[in-house]
Amino acid sequence: MAVDNTQISMLDAFQTALHTEGLFWLVLSILAAGVVRGFSGFGSAMIIMPAASSVLSPFSALVFLMTVEFFGPLPNLRNALQTGHLGETARLILGAIVALPLGLFALSVVSPDAFGWAVSGIVLVLLCILLTGWRYTGPMGPRMIFGTGLLGGFSTGFVGLPGPPVIMLYMASSKPIAVIRANFLLYLFGMDLVMLPAFWALGWLDLKAVIVGVVLIGPYIIANIVGARLFNPQAEGQFRTVAYIVIAASAILGLPLWKG
Repeated sequence: MAVDNTQISMLDAFQTALHTEGLFWLVLSILAAGVVRGFSGFGSAMIIMPAASSVLSPFSALVFLMTVEFFGPLPNLRNALQTGHLGETARLILGAIVALPLGLFALSVVSPDAFGWAVSGIVLVLLCILLTGWRYTGPMGPRMIFGTGLLGGFSTGFVGLPGPPVIMLYMASSKPIAVIRANFLLYLFGMDLVMLPAFWALGWLDLKAVIVGVVLIGPYIIANIVGARLFNPQAEGQFRTVAYIVIAASAILGLPLWKG
């Protein structure tokens, strides 16, 4: 009986994925990221990418992130569609699509260590801005939203973090936290819908990273559901505190100096 070479290669890839060095830390990051994502609508990439970029190559880390992020938020998507501002999220995603190729080019010419420093650097800058207590009280017009999407697209391609520019804008705004959370969730899910086909078309979907992501989809979905149940739209202080803790922790843990 002939054995399909494709089946053999898939089995080999699956076994290799399960023996990935640092897989335990990826599991922990997935569980923590899922709860945070379900609660706040963002933050998962800030937790997952520092761990993933210390185990996988930059491109593979992005593939792993996109794989779990595509499925994890699905249980919370219906509520986000009802609560969020679809026009704003559409402009954010459109801007991100325009700037994404430039970010991917930047990623293709930097070293893994530079990649790690860039991840933590962007997160630290965002944290400092938020801790000043600065709030934007002016109108959030279409150009501002689109421009923020441009920055998010570059950040997505370069360091795998679509959130920082968008998070800075909305966390500094006076919008209700339920709307902020819903917009985060919709924007980040939209970015996954853009990134997965782009990586597939360019031949960048690393099989090992996809398999590791598929293995961890179940725990990630459960963690997202748990996080959503913890969210209280009336508790703005709690929401912001969690956001700041997530940003600080991800910045510190993502520093390349922790690598042996």
